Amino acid sequence: MKCLACKTDGMIDATATYFASIRNCYVIIENVPCRKCPQCGEEVFSLDVLGRIDEILEGLTNPSGKVCIMEYKSAA
Repeated sequence: MKCLACKTDGMIDATATYFASIRNCYVIIENVPCRKCPQCGEEVFSLDVLGRIDEILEGLTNPSGKVCIMEYKSAA
């Protein structure tokens, strides 16, 4: 797969941290599977992973503070 940003070949399997802001709360999901460019660091999430992230965020009905940090594997 080519990097969408710098067009370098060779995206690698990696994990990333996903950030979102919903209902006055910052949500941080750690260790989310992705493909990452070794040249520029661009991260690409699969449609399956993005769908699961949407489900996780929709399930957050009442965050208990201004910041919510979770592990992808535990939440998925």
